[in-house]
Amino acid sequence: MTDAEPTQDLDVRDSHTANERRESDVDSGSRPIPIAEPDVSRRAIERVAAVMERGDLAAGEEVRAFEAEFADYCDVDHGVATSNGTTALHAALEALGVEEGDAVITSPFSFVASANAIRLAGGTPVFADVDPETYTLEPESVESVLARRDDVVGLLPVHLYGLPAPMPALCDLADDHGLFVLEDACQAHGAEIDGNRVGSLGDAACFSFYPTKNLTTGEGGMIVTDREDVATRAASYVNHGRDPDGDGGYDHHELGHNYRLTNVAAAIGRAQLERLPAFTEARRENADFYDEALAETPIETPTEPSGYRHVYHQYTIRSGDRDGLGQALEDAGIDTSVYYDPPIHRQPAYETVATAATRLPAAESAADEVLSIPVHPGLERSDRERVVDVIGSYASSR
Repeated sequence: MTDAEPTQDLDVRDSHTANERRESDVDSGSRPIPIAEPDVSRRAIERVAAVMERGDLAAGEEVRAFEAEFADYCDVDHGVATSNGTTALHAALEALGVEEGDAVITSPFSFVASANAIRLAGGTPVFADVDPETYTLEPESVESVLARRDDVVGLLPVHLYGLPAPMPALCDLADDHGLFVLEDACQAHGAEIDGNRVGSLGDAACFSFYPTKNLTTGEGGMIVTDREDVATRAASYVNHGRDPDGDGGYDHHELGHNYRLTNVAAAIGRAQLERLPAFTEARRENADFYDEALAETPIETPTEPSGYRHVYHQYTIRSGDRDGLGQALEDAGIDTSVYYDPPIHRQPAYETVATAATRLPAAESAADEVLSIPVHPGLERSDRERVVDVIGSYASSR
Protein backbone atom coordinates (compact mmCIF):
# COMPACT_ATOMS: atom_id res chain seq x y z
CA MET A 1 0.00 0.00 0.00
CA THR A 2 1.51 3.27 -1.03
CA ASP A 3 0.15 6.46 -2.51
CA ALA A 4 -3.30 6.09 -1.07
CA GLU A 5 -4.37 9.52 0.04
CA PRO A 6 -5.73 12.41 -2.02
CA THR A 7 -3.09 14.88 -3.10
CA GLN A 8 -2.46 17.70 -0.63
CA ASP A 9 -0.27 20.77 -1.06
CA LEU A 10 2.82 20.65 1.11
CA ASP A 11 2.36 22.88 4.14
CA VAL A 12 5.74 24.65 4.37
CA ARG A 13 5.92 26.77 7.47
CA ASP A 14 7.68 27.49 10.72
CA SER A 15 6.03 26.99 14.09
CA HIS A 16 5.51 30.71 14.76
CA THR A 17 3.48 31.43 11.65
CA ALA A 18 1.64 28.12 11.98
CA ASN A 19 0.49 28.93 15.51
CA GLU A 20 -0.67 32.40 14.49
CA ARG A 21 -2.68 30.98 11.59
CA ARG A 22 -4.25 28.25 13.71
CA GLU A 23 -5.19 30.58 16.55
CA SER A 24 -6.86 32.97 14.11
CA ASP A 25 -8.78 30.18 12.40
CA VAL A 26 -9.92 28.57 15.63
CA ASP A 27 -10.98 31.87 17.17
CA SER A 28 -13.13 32.66 14.16
CA GLY A 29 -14.58 29.17 14.08
CA SER A 30 -13.65 28.91 10.42
CA ARG A 31 -10.82 26.42 10.51
CA PRO A 32 -11.53 23.36 8.35
CA ILE A 33 -9.98 20.16 9.63
CA PRO A 34 -8.21 18.27 6.83
CA ILE A 35 -7.64 14.52 6.77
CA ALA A 36 -3.92 15.24 6.30
CA GLU A 37 -1.69 18.28 6.75
CA PRO A 38 1.86 17.70 5.50
CA ASP A 39 4.42 19.69 7.46
CA VAL A 40 7.82 20.47 5.95
CA SER A 41 10.11 22.47 8.21
CA ARG A 42 12.37 25.43 7.58
CA ARG A 43 15.32 23.09 8.12
CA ALA A 44 14.12 21.00 5.19
CA ILE A 45 13.88 24.11 3.03
CA GLU A 46 17.42 25.08 3.98
CA ARG A 47 18.70 21.61 3.10
CA VAL A 48 16.92 21.70 -0.25
CA ALA A 49 18.38 25.15 -0.93
CA ALA A 50 21.88 23.85 -0.17
CA VAL A 51 21.41 20.98 -2.64
CA MET A 52 20.17 23.37 -5.29
CA GLU A 53 23.03 25.80 -4.71
CA ARG A 54 25.46 22.93 -5.25
CA GLY A 55 23.63 22.00 -8.44
CA ASP A 56 23.65 18.40 -7.22
CA LEU A 57 20.01 17.59 -7.98
CA ALA A 58 19.94 13.96 -9.12
CA ALA A 59 20.66 10.89 -6.99
CA GLY A 60 23.96 11.34 -5.15
CA GLU A 61 25.48 11.79 -1.74
CA GLU A 62 22.31 13.23 -0.18
CA VAL A 63 20.42 10.10 -1.24
CA ARG A 64 23.17 7.83 0.07
CA ALA A 65 23.04 9.58 3.44
CA PHE A 66 19.25 9.29 3.62
CA GLU A 67 19.45 5.58 2.78
CA ALA A 68 21.94 4.97 5.58
CA GLU A 69 20.03 7.06 8.14
CA PHE A 70 16.66 5.47 7.36
CA ALA A 71 18.12 1.96 7.43
CA ASP A 72 19.65 2.74 10.81
CA TYR A 73 16.25 4.01 12.02
CA CYS A 74 14.71 0.67 11.03
CA ASP A 75 17.64 -1.21 12.63
CA VAL A 76 18.69 -2.91 9.39
CA ASP A 77 21.88 -2.90 7.36
CA HIS A 78 20.78 -1.56 3.98
CA GLY A 79 18.51 1.07 2.50
CA VAL A 80 17.75 1.59 -1.19
CA ALA A 81 15.88 4.80 -2.01
CA THR A 82 13.32 4.86 -4.83
CA SER A 83 11.06 7.34 -6.56
CA ASN A 84 7.91 6.28 -4.63
CA GLY A 85 6.42 3.48 -2.58
CA THR A 86 5.08 1.60 -5.59
CA THR A 87 8.48 1.47 -7.26
CA ALA A 88 9.96 0.34 -3.95
CA LEU A 89 7.56 -2.61 -3.86
CA HIS A 90 8.17 -3.49 -7.50
CA ALA A 91 11.95 -3.29 -7.22
CA ALA A 92 11.96 -5.29 -3.98
CA LEU A 93 9.90 -8.08 -5.56
CA GLU A 94 12.29 -8.16 -8.52
CA ALA A 95 15.23 -8.29 -6.11
CA LEU A 96 13.61 -11.16 -4.20
CA GLY A 97 13.45 -13.15 -7.42
CA VAL A 98 9.75 -13.17 -8.28
CA GLU A 99 9.29 -14.66 -11.72
CA GLU A 100 6.45 -15.00 -14.23
CA GLY A 101 3.59 -16.94 -12.71
CA ASP A 102 4.88 -16.99 -9.13
CA ALA A 103 2.10 -16.51 -6.59
CA VAL A 104 2.48 -14.05 -3.71
CA ILE A 105 -0.11 -13.91 -0.94
CA THR A 106 -1.20 -10.43 0.05
CA SER A 107 -4.08 -8.46 1.53
CA PRO A 108 -7.19 -7.49 -0.44
CA PHE A 109 -7.80 -4.61 1.98
CA SER A 110 -5.11 -2.17 0.93
CA PHE A 111 -4.31 0.46 -1.64
CA VAL A 112 -4.11 -1.26 -5.03
CA ALA A 113 -0.36 -0.67 -5.37
CA SER A 114 0.38 -3.61 -3.07
CA ALA A 115 -1.12 -6.07 -5.53
CA ASN A 116 -0.13 -4.07 -8.61
CA ALA A 117 3.54 -4.41 -7.71
CA ILE A 118 3.24 -8.19 -7.67
CA ARG A 119 1.72 -8.14 -11.15
CA LEU A 120 4.33 -5.69 -12.43
CA ALA A 121 7.03 -8.13 -11.30
CA GLY A 122 5.33 -10.91 -13.27
CA GLY A 123 3.75 -12.59 -10.28
CA THR A 124 0.16 -13.37 -9.39
CA PRO A 125 -1.37 -11.78 -6.29
CA VAL A 126 -3.36 -14.27 -4.25
CA PHE A 127 -5.61 -12.79 -1.62
CA ALA A 128 -6.11 -14.07 1.92
CA ASP A 129 -8.67 -12.48 4.22
CA VAL A 130 -7.96 -9.99 6.99
CA ASP A 131 -8.56 -9.98 10.70
CA PRO A 132 -11.86 -8.11 11.29
CA GLU A 133 -10.38 -6.07 14.17
CA THR A 134 -6.89 -5.18 12.91
CA TYR A 135 -7.64 -5.28 9.14
CA THR A 136 -4.25 -6.94 8.56
CA LEU A 137 -3.61 -10.38 7.05
CA GLU A 138 -5.16 -13.17 9.09
CA PRO A 139 -2.61 -16.03 9.52
CA GLU A 140 -5.28 -18.76 9.47
CA SER A 141 -6.56 -17.45 6.13
CA VAL A 142 -3.00 -17.40 4.79
CA GLU A 143 -2.49 -20.96 5.98
CA SER A 144 -5.69 -22.00 4.22
CA VAL A 145 -4.40 -20.54 0.93
CA LEU A 146 -1.08 -22.32 1.36
CA ALA A 147 -2.87 -25.63 1.92
CA ARG A 148 -4.50 -25.50 -1.51
CA ARG A 149 -1.70 -23.96 -3.63
CA ASP A 150 1.82 -25.10 -4.41
CA ASP A 151 2.93 -22.06 -6.46
CA VAL A 152 3.30 -19.53 -3.63
CA VAL A 153 6.81 -18.09 -3.29
CA GLY A 154 6.24 -15.28 -0.80
CA LEU A 155 4.03 -13.25 1.50
CA LEU A 156 3.42 -9.52 1.20
CA PRO A 157 1.65 -8.45 4.40
CA VAL A 158 0.46 -4.84 4.69
CA HIS A 159 0.94 -2.85 7.89
CA LEU A 160 -2.37 -1.06 7.44
CA TYR A 161 -3.14 2.41 8.86
CA GLY A 162 0.13 2.28 10.84
CA LEU A 163 -0.52 -1.03 12.66
CA PRO A 164 1.90 -3.90 12.00
CA ALA A 165 0.55 -7.12 10.54
CA PRO A 166 0.97 -10.21 12.78
CA MET A 167 4.54 -10.77 11.67
CA PRO A 168 5.59 -13.50 14.15
CA ALA A 169 2.84 -15.85 12.95
CA LEU A 170 3.29 -14.91 9.30
CA CYS A 171 7.05 -15.37 9.45
CA ASP A 172 6.58 -18.79 11.06
CA LEU A 173 4.33 -19.79 8.16
CA ALA A 174 6.87 -18.46 5.69
CA ASP A 175 9.67 -20.44 7.35
CA ASP A 176 7.57 -23.62 7.29
CA HIS A 177 6.91 -23.25 3.56
CA GLY A 178 10.21 -21.74 2.40
CA LEU A 179 8.73 -18.36 1.45
CA PHE A 180 10.09 -14.83 1.49
CA VAL A 181 8.31 -12.11 3.48
CA LEU A 182 8.19 -8.58 2.07
CA GLU A 183 6.66 -6.03 4.44
CA ASP A 184 4.51 -3.32 2.92
CA ALA A 185 5.34 -0.72 5.56
CA CYS A 186 4.29 2.25 3.43
CA GLN A 187 1.94 3.50 6.17
CA ALA A 188 3.88 2.36 9.22
CA HIS A 189 7.08 4.38 9.68
CA GLY A 190 8.29 3.58 13.19
CA ALA A 191 5.61 1.02 14.12
CA GLU A 192 6.82 -1.84 16.30
CA ILE A 193 6.15 -5.34 17.54
CA ASP A 194 7.73 -6.14 20.92
CA GLY A 195 10.16 -3.26 20.47
CA ASN A 196 11.26 -4.32 16.98
CA ARG A 197 10.51 -1.82 14.24
CA VAL A 198 8.73 -2.72 11.05
CA GLY A 199 11.28 -2.94 8.30
CA SER A 200 13.35 -5.37 10.34
CA LEU A 201 10.78 -8.16 10.62
CA GLY A 202 10.91 -9.82 7.19
CA ASP A 203 13.36 -10.37 4.35
CA ALA A 204 12.82 -6.80 3.21
CA ALA A 205 10.35 -3.94 3.64
CA CYS A 206 9.09 -0.99 1.63
CA PHE A 207 8.11 2.50 2.71
CA SER A 208 6.35 5.37 0.94
CA PHE A 209 7.15 9.04 1.43
CA TYR A 210 4.03 10.40 -0.27
CA PRO A 211 2.96 13.86 1.03
CA THR A 212 0.37 12.50 3.47
CA LYS A 213 2.56 9.77 4.95
CA ASN A 214 4.03 9.98 8.47
CA LEU A 215 7.31 11.03 6.82
CA THR A 216 7.32 12.72 3.42
CA THR A 217 9.84 13.63 0.75
CA GLY A 218 7.09 14.96 -1.56
CA GLU A 219 7.30 11.72 -3.52
CA GLY A 220 9.67 8.91 -2.67
CA GLY A 221 10.13 5.41 -1.32
CA MET A 222 12.64 3.17 0.42
CA ILE A 223 13.52 -0.51 0.49
CA VAL A 224 15.22 -1.68 3.68
CA THR A 225 16.75 -5.09 4.32
CA ASP A 226 19.43 -7.00 6.20
CA ARG A 227 20.04 -9.13 3.11
CA GLU A 228 23.00 -7.83 1.12
CA ASP A 229 21.95 -9.81 -1.96
CA VAL A 230 18.51 -8.17 -1.99
CA ALA A 231 19.96 -4.70 -1.43
CA THR A 232 22.48 -5.14 -4.25
CA ARG A 233 19.88 -6.38 -6.73
CA ALA A 234 17.42 -3.65 -5.74
CA ALA A 235 20.04 -0.90 -6.06
CA SER A 236 20.86 -2.17 -9.54
CA TYR A 237 17.22 -2.49 -10.59
CA VAL A 238 16.31 1.09 -9.65
CA ASN A 239 19.25 2.36 -11.74
CA HIS A 240 18.64 0.63 -15.08
CA GLY A 241 20.48 -2.55 -14.07
CA ARG A 242 23.85 -0.91 -13.49
CA ASP A 243 26.34 -2.39 -11.06
CA PRO A 244 25.75 -0.38 -7.84
CA ASP A 245 29.43 -0.81 -6.95
CA GLY A 246 30.65 0.15 -10.42
CA ASP A 247 32.34 3.29 -11.67
CA GLY A 248 29.16 4.97 -12.93
CA GLY A 249 29.74 3.90 -16.52
CA TYR A 250 27.20 2.58 -18.98
CA ASP A 251 27.53 -1.14 -18.32
CA HIS A 252 24.03 -2.51 -17.67
CA HIS A 253 24.14 -6.05 -16.33
CA GLU A 254 20.43 -6.64 -15.77
CA LEU A 255 17.09 -5.24 -16.88
CA GLY A 256 15.97 -2.36 -14.70
CA HIS A 257 14.14 0.95 -14.49
CA ASN A 258 14.87 4.53 -13.57
CA TYR A 259 13.32 4.39 -10.10
CA ARG A 260 15.87 6.71 -8.49
CA LEU A 261 15.16 9.24 -5.76
CA THR A 262 16.56 12.76 -6.19
CA ASN A 263 18.90 14.58 -3.83
CA VAL A 264 16.22 17.26 -3.46
CA ALA A 265 13.72 14.71 -2.12
CA ALA A 266 16.37 13.09 0.09
CA ALA A 267 17.18 16.46 1.65
CA ILE A 268 13.54 16.80 2.69
CA GLY A 269 13.52 13.21 3.95
CA ARG A 270 16.58 13.64 6.15
CA ALA A 271 15.00 16.65 7.87
CA GLN A 272 11.68 14.80 8.21
CA LEU A 273 13.39 11.77 9.74
CA GLU A 274 14.73 13.96 12.55
CA ARG A 275 11.14 14.97 13.35
CA LEU A 276 9.52 11.56 12.91
CA PRO A 277 9.58 10.60 16.63
CA ALA A 278 7.74 13.82 17.51
CA PHE A 279 5.26 13.27 14.66
CA THR A 280 4.60 9.75 15.96
CA GLU A 281 4.01 10.89 19.53
CA ALA A 282 1.57 13.57 18.34
CA ARG A 283 -0.39 11.01 16.30
CA ARG A 284 -0.52 8.62 19.25
CA GLU A 285 -1.64 11.41 21.57
CA ASN A 286 -4.46 12.31 19.18
CA ALA A 287 -5.45 8.65 18.93
CA ASP A 288 -5.50 8.29 22.73
CA PHE A 289 -7.82 11.30 22.91
CA TYR A 290 -10.21 9.73 20.41
CA ASP A 291 -10.06 6.33 22.13
CA GLU A 292 -11.14 7.82 25.45
CA ALA A 293 -13.69 10.25 24.05
CA LEU A 294 -15.42 7.66 21.85
CA ALA A 295 -15.30 4.77 24.32
CA GLU A 296 -18.96 5.15 25.35
CA THR A 297 -20.31 5.50 21.81
CA PRO A 298 -21.31 2.65 19.47
CA ILE A 299 -18.47 3.64 17.15
CA GLU A 300 -15.76 0.97 16.82
CA THR A 301 -12.30 2.45 17.35
CA PRO A 302 -8.90 1.04 16.29
CA THR A 303 -7.27 -1.94 17.95
CA GLU A 304 -3.71 -1.98 19.25
CA PRO A 305 -2.79 -5.57 20.24
CA SER A 306 -0.54 -6.18 23.21
CA GLY A 307 3.11 -5.68 22.30
CA TYR A 308 2.26 -3.70 19.16
CA ARG A 309 2.98 0.00 18.66
CA HIS A 310 0.54 1.68 16.28
CA VAL A 311 1.74 4.89 14.58
CA TYR A 312 -1.73 5.98 13.33
CA HIS A 313 -1.10 6.94 9.75
CA GLN A 314 -4.88 6.83 9.81
CA TYR A 315 -7.32 6.71 12.71
CA THR A 316 -9.99 4.49 11.24
CA ILE A 317 -13.34 4.04 12.95
CA ARG A 318 -16.14 1.72 11.96
CA SER A 319 -19.87 2.31 11.74
CA GLY A 320 -22.83 0.53 10.22
CA ASP A 321 -23.94 3.97 9.02
CA ARG A 322 -20.57 5.01 7.63
CA ASP A 323 -21.95 7.21 4.87
CA GLY A 324 -24.29 9.13 7.16
CA LEU A 325 -21.59 9.69 9.74
CA GLY A 326 -19.13 10.79 7.08
CA GLN A 327 -21.62 13.30 5.72
CA ALA A 328 -22.24 14.73 9.20
CA LEU A 329 -18.50 15.26 9.65
CA GLU A 330 -18.12 16.79 6.20
CA ASP A 331 -21.03 19.16 6.92
CA ALA A 332 -19.13 20.31 10.02
CA GLY A 333 -16.00 21.09 7.99
CA ILE A 334 -14.19 17.92 9.04
CA ASP A 335 -12.52 15.98 6.26
CA THR A 336 -12.85 12.20 6.17
CA SER A 337 -11.95 9.44 3.74
CA VAL A 338 -12.66 5.76 3.12
CA TYR A 339 -9.62 3.51 2.86
CA TYR A 340 -10.48 1.24 0.97
CA ASP A 341 -13.71 0.64 -0.88
CA PRO A 342 -13.89 -1.44 -3.00
CA PRO A 343 -11.28 -3.93 -1.80
CA ILE A 344 -8.69 -4.91 -4.38
CA HIS A 345 -10.29 -8.22 -5.40
CA ARG A 346 -13.43 -6.29 -6.36
CA GLN A 347 -11.57 -3.72 -8.48
CA PRO A 348 -12.27 -3.75 -12.24
CA ALA A 349 -8.55 -4.18 -12.93
CA TYR A 350 -8.64 -7.44 -10.97
CA GLU A 351 -11.54 -9.16 -12.72
CA THR A 352 -9.10 -11.55 -14.40
CA VAL A 353 -7.09 -12.12 -11.21
CA ALA A 354 -9.79 -12.66 -8.58
CA THR A 355 -12.88 -14.48 -9.83
CA ALA A 356 -16.41 -13.42 -9.00
CA ALA A 357 -16.57 -16.42 -6.69
CA THR A 358 -13.74 -15.10 -4.51
CA ARG A 359 -15.20 -14.39 -1.08
CA LEU A 360 -13.21 -12.54 1.55
CA PRO A 361 -15.94 -11.59 4.01
CA ALA A 362 -13.89 -9.72 6.60
CA ALA A 363 -12.31 -7.46 3.96
CA GLU A 364 -15.63 -6.90 2.22
CA SER A 365 -17.41 -6.03 5.46
CA ALA A 366 -14.67 -3.63 6.48
CA ALA A 367 -14.81 -1.91 3.09
CA ASP A 368 -18.50 -1.17 3.72
CA GLU A 369 -18.03 0.32 7.20
CA VAL A 370 -14.61 1.96 7.76
CA LEU A 371 -14.11 5.71 7.92
CA SER A 372 -10.84 7.55 8.60
CA ILE A 373 -10.88 10.80 10.55
CA PRO A 374 -8.09 13.39 11.03
CA VAL A 375 -5.27 12.22 13.32
CA HIS A 376 -2.26 14.08 11.89
CA PRO A 377 0.19 16.02 14.09
CA GLY A 378 -1.23 19.39 13.05
CA LEU A 379 -4.45 18.89 15.04
CA GLU A 380 -5.20 21.26 17.91
CA ARG A 381 -7.13 20.10 20.97
CA SER A 382 -10.09 22.15 19.77
CA ASP A 383 -9.97 20.27 16.45
CA ARG A 384 -10.15 16.92 18.19
CA GLU A 385 -12.99 18.12 20.38
CA ARG A 386 -14.97 19.21 17.32
CA VAL A 387 -14.44 15.79 15.74
CA VAL A 388 -15.66 13.82 18.76
CA ASP A 389 -18.55 16.23 19.39
CA VAL A 390 -19.88 15.64 15.88
CA ILE A 391 -19.41 11.89 16.11
CA GLY A 392 -21.02 11.73 19.56
CA SER A 393 -23.98 13.87 18.50
CA TYR A 394 -24.54 11.84 15.38
CA ALA A 395 -24.28 8.52 17.20
CA SER A 396 -26.71 9.60 19.93
CA SER A 397 -29.27 10.71 17.35
CA ARG A 398 -29.50 7.34 15.64
